[in-house]
Amino acid sequence: MRLTVAHLKRGERGIIKEFDEDILPIKLLELGCLPGNVVEMIQIAPLRDPLYINVNGSHIAIRRSIALQIELETIEDLKES
Repeated sequence: MRLTVAHLKRGERGIIKEFDEDILPIKLLELGCLPGNVVEMIQIAPLRDPLYINVNGSHIAIRRSIALQIELETIEDLKES
């Protein structure tokens, strides 16, 4: 199964995998949503949209549709390697 930001539960973290920069708005790239950066799920809104994430110390609210396009590796997967 492909893990994305939208699949994280509150408090879970993952590392952004490489992606085609055309899928994300430039503003998210400027805020640190870049390959190799750690993303942590802070909160999920009551209707599951938007999602509040922490990337490089910045708290960002993103739409679920965008979060589904950001593929991650889990932190636990990296420890096992």
